[in-house]
This record gives sequence, C-alpha cells and structure tokens, in this order.
Amino acid sequence: MTIPRYLAHRALLGVVQVLVVMAGMFFLTEALPGDAAVTIAGDNPDPAMIADLRERLGLNESSWHRLGDWLVAALHGDFGQSLLAPRSVVDIVASAAEPTLLLAGLTLVLLIPLSVGLGVLAAHREGSRLDRLISGTTLGLYSAPEFAMGILIVTVFAVKLGWFPPTAVGTSLTDNPAVLVLPVFVLLLRPICSLSRLVRAGMIDAQQSDYVRHVLRLGLSPARVRFTHSLPNAVAPAAQQLARTVDWLVGGVIVIEAIFVVPGLGTTLAAAVAARDLPVIQGLAVVFATTTVLVNLVADIAARVLAPTAEVGR
Repeated sequence: MTIPRYLAHRALLGVVQVLVVMAGMFFLTEALPGDAAVTIAGDNPDPAMIADLRERLGLNESSWHRLGDWLVAALHGDFGQSLLAPRSVVDIVASAAEPTLLLAGLTLVLLIPLSVGLGVLAAHREGSRLDRLISGTTLGLYSAPEFAMGILIVTVFAVKLGWFPPTAVGTSLTDNPAVLVLPVFVLLLRPICSLSRLVRAGMIDAQQSDYVRHVLRLGLSPARVRFTHSLPNAVAPAAQQLARTVDWLVGGVIVIEAIFVVPGLGTTLAAAVAARDLPVIQGLAVVFATTTVLVNLVADIAARVLAPTAEVGR
C-alpha cells in the first residue's frame, strides 16, 4: 500500500475512532452519579430552580436527542458552555492547554536526543560496564512510580536544597522558567528509559542483520553504517512508543500536574469530573481522542518512511 493510500485509510479510520469516542464519552458522562442541575444550584436548592435549570440545560430531553445536538454543534467547533463558569468549553480547554503543551514540548525536545543517544551508546558498547550501567539505571527508574519520584524530587531539590520552586502557584510558567525544571525532569524519567531501551534493542538487531554486514563488506565505515543504516531501522519501532508518550504528555500527566500545581489539561479534567461539568469533560475527551489519533498516525507514517520493509499498522 502506498503512503498516500495508507494515509487516507488511517485518516478515515481516525475520524471513525474520534466519533466513537465522542459518543462513548457522552454516555459515560450521562452515567455519572448526581445531577448537573443540582450541582449548579448549590446547597439547599429550590426545586423550582432545579426544574428551571434542567429545562435551560436541555436535561429533560432524551440522551439520544442531546447527543445528536452536541455532535452537530461539536462538528462546527461549538462545545457549549461550562456548567459552573460563564466561559465556553473552547476557552477553558485553550487556557488549560498552554501549560500542558509547554511541558510536553520541553519534555519532547529533551527526550528525543537523550533517549536516542543513550540507546545508541549502550548498543555500541553492548555487554560493557557502561551498557550494564545504562540498562540497569533505566530499568530501575522505569519501575519507580512517577508520583513517588515527583514527591521525592520536590522534597530534595525544592524543600531541602531550595534550588527550584516546588510548585507553580502564584507564578507564570513563562515568566519564571525555573518552575518548569522539576516537572520536566520528572516527566522525562520514564519515557527516556523506555525509548532508550527500545533504541538499544533495535540498534543491536540492526547491527547483526545481513544487510548491515553487507554494507560493511562494501567498505563503508562502521560509524556511517551505524547512523545511516542501523539507526533509522532502530528508531522506527521507537516511533510507536514516542507516539504513546506524546499522548500521555498531553492528557495523562494528571499526577505530575497535581504535584506541581500546574493548571493544565489533566487537572482541568479532574476538576470537571469532580464537579460533574459535563460539557468540559466531553470537550476534553474530544481533544484527547483527536490527539491520540493524530500522533499515532504521524508515528505510523514516520515508521513506514524510516523502515519501508516493516509492516506498520497491520
């Protein structure tokens, strides 16, 4: 299958996946306990007020009717208003996306060269003390829970030593870049371990392959063979893991955002679920689903370009 046909096939499949997630998330939020009208009304609500709120919010309509209305509006970029604040869902998501994307972007900028470099170095020195040191350290760090590492790092570098701010409370991430150091460091720990181990394994397999032995017999230098022939094939499987890492960085860093009090997408989702703010939950679900589809599509195409003989996305 050619890359344009493959791209069209995956894009169509991605649209279907996003629509399924949107419908599924709608009915999951419908199943949440409680009543959004009661939540908005507050303590000791007046029954007449609750009835009026349910009417204005369309909660008296059937679930299928509200799902259809929401899907049509969402396709036009209108995800409604928050039930708890006089702001649109798009505005809330956009505000929360800034710190999350900043953390994710900085993490990726550091993650890719560090993980590839460690993987190539460990593979080049396979079986040596350096290889065992890198492999053992990455395995140990990967097995440590991220919340434990986050608390430990805050305790040591922020509370005890006072080198960095412990949280982002009362400051802007862009005005005070020091608050980014600790959360980015914690975010790097697990992905760099998994990616470097994948690159190491891929490099070792590629170096032992017949085509690499053949180009070495043709007289190409080992360094050139390593970086122009072995590395692209080693990076191809790591691209899939990188896609999962990007997906996790955008929507799955609730723990890290909570530890460092970063007002990102993860903490916004947690707050919306706690408050039963259904439009915000549904809007964030669309963002996360679309992100997952896009990053996996890009990763599959990158893997297919880097290693055309590999069977990607079977």
